[in-house]
Amino acid sequence: MTETTFETVEGSVPVQEAPEPRLGLRERLIAGGSAASDLAVRTALASAISISATPWALGGAARGERRRLDFYRELAEARDASVTFPHPEGEVEMHTVPLSPWSLRARGVKISTLWFKSPYVAANPLLQDEYASFRANGTAWAQHWYHEDGPRPTLCVIHGFAASPYLLNSAFFALPWLYGKGYDLLLYTMPFHGPRRAALAPMNGAGMFAFGPANFNEAMLHAVHDFRLFVDHLEASGVEQVGVTGLSLGGYLSAVLATVEERLGLVITNAAVTNMADLVRQWFPAGLGLAVASLLNGVPVADIEQAVGVHSPLNYPSLLPTERLMIIGGLGDRLAPPEQSRMLWEHWGQPRLHWYPGNHFVHVDRSHYLREMRGFMKGVGFTT
Repeated sequence: MTETTFETVEGSVPVQEAPEPRLGLRERLIAGGSAASDLAVRTALASAISISATPWALGGAARGERRRLDFYRELAEARDASVTFPHPEGEVEMHTVPLSPWSLRARGVKISTLWFKSPYVAANPLLQDEYASFRANGTAWAQHWYHEDGPRPTLCVIHGFAASPYLLNSAFFALPWLYGKGYDLLLYTMPFHGPRRAALAPMNGAGMFAFGPANFNEAMLHAVHDFRLFVDHLEASGVEQVGVTGLSLGGYLSAVLATVEERLGLVITNAAVTNMADLVRQWFPAGLGLAVASLLNGVPVADIEQAVGVHSPLNYPSLLPTERLMIIGGLGDRLAPPEQSRMLWEHWGQPRLHWYPGNHFVHVDRSHYLREMRGFMKGVGFTT
């Protein structure tokens, strides 16, 4: 194995790269071709994110960012997940709404929508009023697939950036198949996505990045907070086993949850981002835009990178044992390149790892890793 490095709040750390499978000609062609198409998508997505953040970067709102980021840098350097991610206090009123008969659904699946008014208050006192002004974001949403004779072991699914539609995630994660295997499912909506999106947001999820790195940090802390309240609800409903899987940014959140939520029976990350600071440098023009914004507003890029590390899964140990962790990565992925999965693999003590030959969006031979996921779930006793 060869050696690479990844960045933490403490600097550059050498790691051993995760082994890759021996690829045949077909797999090498798929990985190479899919990587090229991913670069085009990555540039388009990075451009959209940069454009959405331009008013913030050029306006007066960014002037106090350095002082706001100091709060997160101190948390990141402390590396205490219980302080960074305190368990939500009190209870929320959970609302259950049956799915409309005109809604698209899988045949034979019982589905309802869950929502509650989130009690989350921005951790950073300097951001509390501003963050609370995003009214739509203050309601947490999830779709619940359940069996009438339940509750059953429940797998929570977390979507990627800008990809919150339930129908899309149902197809991508083969949820009717998992439901047919006896599992209940909960599709969680991250902050600033779907119904949490502001009416004038230029794209789904834009609010995650449009208002600067401090706001992005709060969105991730908020995502952890609200997810744990859904776990509270499942637990109160009699669910004895809860697991989580997520794609891309949802994979990042899934990995973060492994560091804070000991009630989880398993975590499976899929094409996950793991080191946000390292990734942004590679995303053109987002990396360039970040450098320009930092120069204009007197915020060193190093300060931003350290502050964003406050919610990095690489900054905290997993509360789950290695045998309950699984990583899925794409060899042709250029939005969350293979090194992102390798960093997490090493940090987590080299858990189960599956490589597929496709890119971030086209997961070639997906049926292989779905079967491996199912075997992994059964192997750790997460079964009906």
